[in-house]
Amino acid sequence: MRLSVPLFGKMYGVVYVCVWLYWLFVSCRACGGAGEDDLLLCRSCGHEIASDSDARFIASRLALSHRNNTIIGDKRVPVQLFENPQGFQFEVVTFRRADVFKHWPADKHFTWYPGYSWTIATCPRCSAHLGWAFQPSEWPNTVTDAEFEESEQTFVALIIDRLLQENFASTLLMTPKSFRS
Repeated sequence: MRLSVPLFGKMYGVVYVCVWLYWLFVSCRACGGAGEDDLLLCRSCGHEIASDSDARFIASRLALSHRNNTIIGDKRVPVQLFENPQGFQFEVVTFRRADVFKHWPADKHFTWYPGYSWTIATCPRCSAHLGWAFQPSEWPNTVTDAEFEESEQTFVALIIDRLLQENFASTLLMTPKSFRS
């Protein structure tokens, strides 16, 4: 009898840990599951910039290279490498829309997407440079945010090094020792 009690206690502990791990796995999948979009945050301040459902690949023949990368949840998205006239290189992902501040007027020179004008896009909270907003070149140099958002011809190219995945950011948070048991 005495041997079965400690054995039962150990088995109970193993079962408890397995159930806890299963619950943790299921709840983590529910956080980033099909019901909710994965978000990309400004790496500087944490502001919510873009949703994975708004990712939209816009190919450019001027890209130095392109590759697929898993940067949004488990979704693979095309990443393009570009170089500006000063020689700085940027890896960007294109989105149909993003919560960025657009610095009008748009410029037709040195565009990475022929037929499109560009303007700088910054974080609306901390003003960090996050990428560029693109609109058709035949449009006026300045458009309203509503015109930009409603059009199917506009897009935003965001620099992947300036973004942080929300699910990853939440793993970086530390729990104070006073909250641990």
